[in-house]
Amino acid sequence: MVTMRYQFRVDGRLSDETRSAFRDMLISEVPPQTVLEGEVLDESHLHGIIVQLQVLGSTVVSVHPIPD
Repeated sequence: MVTMRYQFRVDGRLSDETRSAFRDMLISEVPPQTVLEGEVLDESHLHGIIVQLQVLGSTVVSVHPIPD
């Protein structure tokens, strides 16, 4: 299975609950946003990550694949 790395930008800082939900991702703060980077298995997984961020109260600003 070929995975792809993605970068997710959300407004503000992540709560502890959100950080723990994405502990397998690299999380860095770039005020006024937070950047998450990690492996995405497929389109369904990508959409699941976006929905999970929204359910946990984060506003997704952008989502971009990271070129190899």
